[in-house]
Amino acid sequence: MAFRTLLIYNPAAGPWDMTRVLKRLAEELGAHAWQVELVETCKPGDAVWLARQASRDGLDLVLVAGGDGTINEAVNGVAGSNITLGIVPVGTGNILAHQMHMPILSPMPPYQIGEMADTLLHSRVQRVDAGLINGRYFVCWAGAGLDAEIAAQLEPRPRYAKRLGTLPYIIAAVSVASWFKGFRTRVSVEGRAFNTRALLIVASNIQLYAAFFTIARHAYMDDGLLDIFVFKGLGFSYALRHFLHMLMGQRHLNDPAVIQVLARHVQVETTPAVAVHLDGDPYGETPALVGLEAGALRFLAPPQAPGDLFCKPPEQVL
Repeated sequence: MAFRTLLIYNPAAGPWDMTRVLKRLAEELGAHAWQVELVETCKPGDAVWLARQASRDGLDLVLVAGGDGTINEAVNGVAGSNITLGIVPVGTGNILAHQMHMPILSPMPPYQIGEMADTLLHSRVQRVDAGLINGRYFVCWAGAGLDAEIAAQLEPRPRYAKRLGTLPYIIAAVSVASWFKGFRTRVSVEGRAFNTRALLIVASNIQLYAAFFTIARHAYMDDGLLDIFVFKGLGFSYALRHFLHMLMGQRHLNDPAVIQVLARHVQVETTPAVAVHLDGDPYGETPALVGLEAGALRFLAPPQAPGDLFCKPPEQVL
């Protein structure tokens, strides 16, 4: 089946220049009747405009070659439209790609071009939810507190730092956790409110969190609900406790210091104001109004994506 496709590449994403590899991928897809145009972003925000313009031009598909931040921009360009969004992971974090069990394109032989093309050619279109925080969409998660402070310390990173993989994340996490004391918060969920001291608040639309943890084992991307977690406590000892519980296999789900709820709308107020992130990129400070638009995004899910990410059948199988 032929697809008119815009392939958006962020050359600042990831540790290596992937232009030649992506051109070869476009040629491989073209051999299967896909019409692929490769364009590069020049500055933050370009992927929003490019994806939105592709939708207005009546294209079938937007593929995003970048990290989770570039994907987030494209989501904000196409959410609520009928164009389909797919991913070609070349960034540093690639958490959504890991969640989908996708291959990662390599700058060195064998590049994984054939495997990536085969994945895209045999994907399916799933209608998934898009989260909202303070008016901006996210597809994976949004958070306030410790993880957002870590993101603020890290981003933006130079290319040489991205070649160090997860090491900068680990160093930043330890550094921030050593001084971050937590915050007082009032969390309002579907008309109910509670006050507590917290280190971290996460609204998740997927099961994975960062590269290491399964935070919401039973989360669906299309159930019209967000998995909300409030990690209570203050200081380094609680940060270490929560980290170990998630690392040891979802013990956080049975921890009395963790509140978990399913909801479509959450309001977070904190004292003092703390950093906010969406899909791993910094996005201002609290207060934060978190919401959800059910079925706002047509997503190209690869054949190897876990079946328990979706509770509804696909709209289309390629």
